Amino acid sequence: MANARGAKRAAYQKKFNARPSEKARRAAQGRARYAHEKSNGPLPDGVDLDHKKPVREGGGFSKSNLTPKSEKANRGWRKGKKSC
Repeated sequence: MANARGAKRAAYQKKFNARPSEKARRAAQGRARYAHEKSNGPLPDGVDLDHKKPVREGGGFSKSNLTPKSEKANRGWRKGKKSC
């Protein structure tokens, strides 16, 4: 199964993920995780870094704004919301 949501959706996602702003966001997330793991040790599987104040509300990727949280708790808030 190539893409359960369809070829149009896959093409859109490919273009979206290629945007310079998305590349910069992903790079910032990677740098933040690396810095956190360097100072606190590696995060176990199933753990994300959560933003205390969301980036969309003015929060950033500084150490003081990040806290470890389980994937289920960090990503679960989206459940039930419709996307695109």
